[in-house]
Amino acid sequence: MNFGVLKDIKDGEYRVIATPVEVSAIVDDGHDVFVQKSAGELAGFHDQEYISAGAMILDTMEEIYKTCDLVAKVKEIESVEYDLLREGQIVFTCIHPAGHPEEVQALLDKKVIAFTAEDSHRYGSPNAEAAGKQGALFGLESLLSINGGSGKFVSGLAGAPGIKVVILGGGIVGKSALQVVQSLGAWVTLMDINILTLREIGKLYNEKVNTAISSRYNIKKLLPETDLLINCVKWPKGSKEFLIDREMVKSMPKGSVIVDISNDYGCIETFRETTHADPRYVEEGVVHYCVGNIPGAISNSTSIAYAASVLPHLRNLLNLGVEEACIKDGFLRRSMTAHKGYLTHEETSALQNRPWIKPEDLLDIADKNLDKAPPATVTRSNNFIKK
Repeated sequence: MNFGVLKDIKDGEYRVIATPVEVSAIVDDGHDVFVQKSAGELAGFHDQEYISAGAMILDTMEEIYKTCDLVAKVKEIESVEYDLLREGQIVFTCIHPAGHPEEVQALLDKKVIAFTAEDSHRYGSPNAEAAGKQGALFGLESLLSINGGSGKFVSGLAGAPGIKVVILGGGIVGKSALQVVQSLGAWVTLMDINILTLREIGKLYNEKVNTAISSRYNIKKLLPETDLLINCVKWPKGSKEFLIDREMVKSMPKGSVIVDISNDYGCIETFRETTHADPRYVEEGVVHYCVGNIPGAISNSTSIAYAASVLPHLRNLLNLGVEEACIKDGFLRRSMTAHKGYLTHEETSALQNRPWIKPEDLLDIADKNLDKAPPATVTRSNNFIKK
């Protein structure tokens, strides 16, 4: 196959989906690799490095889409790319389909085979770790007086106490944020709905981290004394209630900070997405940092980690084809979003009221020895397409 590495064009996005390391492996498998000019430049990977790894450089995304059977990038397919998609072409990127109906419609109309990368990670995405760690640092930066924050130092100074941090969610993002702020001396409470997660965190940190069940009641009690709130909860799309409403935000101290790493509309009432170019705003006296692609700020490290994690998916698709790859890898199978005009993503079906078909049914592989994988989300849909 011809494999194409696209240059990401989302505002403030500097990552690249494949470094020269991954290109070399794919070339060794016998495939031709085409890299869009300067695709890795902002992440520290220069065109000559890709050429040395065996790739060919093409000037434009138009040439990549025209030439390649499988194209990959980090973030969503933008509207200027829709007309470049070709029927039967394989697309691998972070589609976030449930929240992007126009993008989904384009994928269906163009009859491509699309995989949404964020659902494909067996061991959690390196992007989640990057978002948690760097998001925590951006939260501390937002506390600076020069950024509108309270001017408190994370661990305190002699005679001045350190900050109080509340982290919502004990998954990879929350644990990564905790690692940063706790190691820097903050007083931290991590909240989750899973008692086992809380017990494990307490044990890991020798009970030097407070834990609490995540509920509106408990959060409401803590917010008036919270200097930094880091939201790492994946809030159900379409939920009719806020986990943190405006009155709860208003109860926080003036100059305190909210970092919404999850970036899910509906979780925090005062949330609106921002960019690296203009990352902060103040609402109800609280500084909000709500950048949607935090890992893009550490593009070199994130690209190295992320590219390594998705290489097995890319090699399976290239070496085995879509059907065999989906038999071998349940996490890749569950990430299939569209296949030649059919929606194959359950959460998108439920939230956009579109009929869908399970990938294993569409590919006629349900009777094969399938690698198992849990559903990507808790959202279910019985709005099935009759094949």
